[in-house]
Amino acid sequence: MYRRQTIAAWLFCAPFIVLFALFGLWPVLASFLMSLTNITSRDLRTPFNVDFVGLDNYIGLFTDPNFLQAAGNTLYFVVVGIPLTMLIALALAVALNSGIRRARSVFRVGFFAPVVTSVVAVAVVWRYIYQEDGLFNSALALVGISGPDWLNDTTWSMPALILLGVWRNIGIPMVIFLAGLQNIPTEVREAASVDGASRWRTFASVTFPLLKPTTLVVAVLLSISYLQFFEEPFVMTGGGPLGSTNSIGFYAYDEFGFGRYGVAAAASYVLVIAIAVVSLLQFRLFRSKD
Repeated sequence: MYRRQTIAAWLFCAPFIVLFALFGLWPVLASFLMSLTNITSRDLRTPFNVDFVGLDNYIGLFTDPNFLQAAGNTLYFVVVGIPLTMLIALALAVALNSGIRRARSVFRVGFFAPVVTSVVAVAVVWRYIYQEDGLFNSALALVGISGPDWLNDTTWSMPALILLGVWRNIGIPMVIFLAGLQNIPTEVREAASVDGASRWRTFASVTFPLLKPTTLVVAVLLSISYLQFFEEPFVMTGGGPLGSTNSIGFYAYDEFGFGRYGVAAAASYVLVIAIAVVSLLQFRLFRSKD
């Protein structure tokens, strides 16, 4: 009887297992094997005649100034973008949880709307906003500030994309933080208030420590998203000016477009390793001591 149930269970699972192996595991394995060869677009007809180069593609990446610049830009985007997004999302969540009483659902939907909006449509609109005579500079001119040509300036192009990234990604962290705040018992905050703690002291010493698991979830999700930084430069800047908005994801895309599949696969796996390392560090940083 048990054997028949086991066989029946495997038969029911078989379609999913086959599809997952074909469209999930095999592409991952194939791309990793590609990263260890010198395969290019000219080898597509004879993919098994390529040479095994081992880690040469990976070593070559870290001697390529274009890749190093892309890695630096990605690090810049992550180091600035993630804390800024988390800080603003937490502030909005606190306001929605306590400060804003009326039309709370309207505010929640409004802040979440950019998440479900097409990134291409958003990037196209923001590209016009960032033009030298666009809406952003027109607003700055009202207070006597002459704004730069944001997307064509090597100094300001990345901050401009970070601002777009924060605005576009703030909805999910805000909702997660809001859920975390609503799960904290009100009795805990009331006890701190009775003991004479101020609102800031209550938040810093009671509320925020209890949000550690929520903060971990938000940090990991944002890290995975921000390290794959691609759509914004692809639509808005093409990686320019002078590579100042290039990223590892965009570098891999370019290498694939140039037909250097082995190098593109190696760059993709460097990004995978970076995501894994950052996630591991965040688990160690935000994990609960209990």
